[in-house]
Amino acid sequence: MKIHYCTATLLAILLVACSASQPDGHADQQAILARMHATWDRPDSKLDAGPVIVEDDHAVADWTQGQMGGRALLRRQRGEWITVLCAGDGIRDAEGLAAAGVPAAIAGRLATRLAEAEKQVPVERLARMSAFMGVVRMDTEGAHGQHH
Repeated sequence: MKIHYCTATLLAILLVACSASQPDGHADQQAILARMHATWDRPDSKLDAGPVIVEDDHAVADWTQGQMGGRALLRRQRGEWITVLCAGDGIRDAEGLAAAGVPAAIAGRLATRLAEAEKQVPVERLARMSAFMGVVRMDTEGAHGQHH
């Protein structure tokens, strides 16, 4: 009995230690998705968001809604995820992300991880996201700003 108790205790300690050492990216992804749905879901047209790629205080989230689609660039500000802008392929690579204000090292990691994640996205959905023209900057609260 003592051996089983010790083994169970050791396993419990290892599980807690492993989960504590994991970055909390899933929580960030969930917070981003919740924010996007709260902002853009409509009764007649729900937002389809994801994948969501998080690096440090920056994230890129793919989205489609009806026949429209694009990518959102988000930034964590005062503990909240705020949508900075929406674009199409313009923020799909490191150069575009850096031009949008993401530090170069983070932009590179975001772009690499986004490219990998988008390999699982259906071609038709990617085409809707790529069709987004220009850049729509958001205000400080993440609402639509000006289209460039």
